[in-house]
Amino acid sequence: MFEYILFDLDGTLTDPKIGITSSVQYALRAFGIDEPNLDKLEPFIGPPLADSFMEFYGFTPEQANQAIEKYRERFDGQGIYENELYEGIDKMLFALKEKKKILAIASSKPTPLVLRVLEHFDIRQYFDYIVGSELDGRRSKKEEVVAEALRLMLPASFDVQEKKERVAMVGDRKFDIEGAKAFGLTSIGVSFGYASEGELEAAGADYIVDTVSELKELLL
Repeated sequence: MFEYILFDLDGTLTDPKIGITSSVQYALRAFGIDEPNLDKLEPFIGPPLADSFMEFYGFTPEQANQAIEKYRERFDGQGIYENELYEGIDKMLFALKEKKKILAIASSKPTPLVLRVLEHFDIRQYFDYIVGSELDGRRSKKEEVVAEALRLMLPASFDVQEKKERVAMVGDRKFDIEGAKAFGLTSIGVSFGYASEGELEAAGADYIVDTVSELKELLL
């Protein structure tokens, strides 16, 4: 069925809650905002950070960029490792590569940080292509990330519109589903990530799975 599979990273392959939300909390403190409840910062997991600071706290673009700099002060050295690989992900990736699937990461996280996470969890070797955003904020939208991943992984003659059943995007937020739909890919939502209730359904995911085991079965 699926030959080419794109994966989101945060909330899909790993659970980065503590690292991301604690680093957002650290950045907010620099602006005099105290948010003691990390659960309230879960919406920051997935979308571009600048968008989240502007949407949830009314920051200007300039303030959002300053907040990202503060966020990275904590995240780059500490928060990046406050992260866990979802149980069974490594075995699933191994099984997919045994079946000769072409795998890619399509994440809004900056590419250097994506690489560090993959190497930390020893799953870098399973991915043929790794695409994230740029550290200066370029290519942060999911559609832009997906476009670059498809450019790298698909043969020039491949017509996605005719072969939707062969290319899938897997993610835990509406942004992943929207990114898949923008290019006619099969969209697979994972409910064990950080989507709000009904978010994946509202985004129109083609499939929604509740466990890593279900995801493995679907992809194989």
